[in-house]
Amino acid sequence: MDENTILSGLTYDAEGGALTFNGVRYFLIRPETLIEFQKAVAAEVGVDKCSELIYRGGFAGGALSARKYRAVFSKTDRETAAYLCAMGSQIGWGRFELTQFDPDARAVRVTVTGSAFAAVYGASNVPVCHFIRGVVGGMTSVVLDSEVVRVTEESCSALVGADVCAFLAHA
Repeated sequence: MDENTILSGLTYDAEGGALTFNGVRYFLIRPETLIEFQKAVAAEVGVDKCSELIYRGGFAGGALSARKYRAVFSKTDRETAAYLCAMGSQIGWGRFELTQFDPDARAVRVTVTGSAFAAVYGASNVPVCHFIRGVVGGMTSVVLDSEVVRVTEESCSALVGADVCAFLAHA
């Protein structure tokens, strides 16, 4: 799909300075801004705590988006997950692909080629795409109807030798 339905569906309110998609407000921000924030938080509280905090933010966004777009577009759970992956690609976070959706195994896997977060972060000895990991977790909590979700970033393109970022979520 080469058409970007997200960009074509954005509405700009000049008076309020708001950018919305289907009634949900969004804003554009450089990935460097978020990564510098992430690095500053990691320096203050440590990498593990930073990872958890950034994950929580992504989780909230992923869950809110999954609920909203499942309702707006009357999508099945699988279609909702695929839609959010397409959306992630269309908003410039990297090329997302839903590579596993298995409600019986309570598992969802998403791969991201060209993660904006990993690209900007640079080389690392640990996975760095905490925000995407959180979004995958939030989305999974909705599409598999579970409050408890564990998400592992199995590979990260910021790691030497990794071509893609891969996220495995279990509900």
